[in-house]
Amino acid sequence: MAQNKKVKWYKSWGFKQAVLAVLAAIVTVVILFWLLKSVTRHGKSLVVPDFTNMTINEAQKLARKSHVRIDATDSVYIPQLHAGQVIKQIPAAGSRVKKNRRILVTINSLVPVMVKVPNVVGVSLRQAESSLHSVGLKIGKLRYVSDIATNNVLAQSFNGVPIEPGTSIPQESYLDLTLGLNSSDNRTNIPNLITVPYHQVRSELIYHSLNLNKMVFDQTVKTYADTVNSVVYRQEPGPTLTSSVVMGTGVTIYLTLDKNLAQDNKLKVKAQDPIVVDTVKSGDEPVL
Repeated sequence: MAQNKKVKWYKSWGFKQAVLAVLAAIVTVVILFWLLKSVTRHGKSLVVPDFTNMTINEAQKLARKSHVRIDATDSVYIPQLHAGQVIKQIPAAGSRVKKNRRILVTINSLVPVMVKVPNVVGVSLRQAESSLHSVGLKIGKLRYVSDIATNNVLAQSFNGVPIEPGTSIPQESYLDLTLGLNSSDNRTNIPNLITVPYHQVRSELIYHSLNLNKMVFDQTVKTYADTVNSVVYRQEPGPTLTSSVVMGTGVTIYLTLDKNLAQDNKLKVKAQDPIVVDTVKSGDEPVL
């Protein structure tokens, strides 16, 4: 009678079935991982272009080329910018996103919001600022003339022309004010504006009865979003300790996104008492 031969373990039916099961599991995992990667585009992302300062039509064209979508979700009106210009985007330029991602943009309104000019003649400078702010208007230039009451508003104008109360003009516009200046009460001090945010600069100057000559932005400020996030890192003239300059004096402001630079400069700048000169340069100082 023949004896049954002993089958080696690695040739057994059970071992072969186990190996086949392991191989099937590995193949299944690989296929599932590939499908998941294909669906989610894992590891395949796009860089978001910078749409700011473009018109909405230009932004749409670039979005199509870049395989993303533009969605204008909000609008504001800023007179200094072109109508329809993109002023903000989310996600920011340089972000990595998946194909066909929606990019939310804010554009400068094509149609300005119109507001009626209030009557600020006869009130103080601070009351005038409050009244104008309440309807979305701002103070532009302060022009001083000799009068018994310092900082009493004598006239209001828009684009160099006197403007009547009730006239409709675009929101965010600037009104220039003519103010009284008494020779016995005509001095103010220049505050230290270094590190002050962009949107507070004008209010700080007006509070001290000063004019803004101009704003100068460094190379870090490239878009409108950068502008509104910038801070002062330098000013001319520098701050003064006492009320030693004539009201209406002009101050030039330099702005940056580098807040460390601004903070370092603030520590270095010390208020001084300049020599008061009554003969002033036209444009930099008030008209008396």
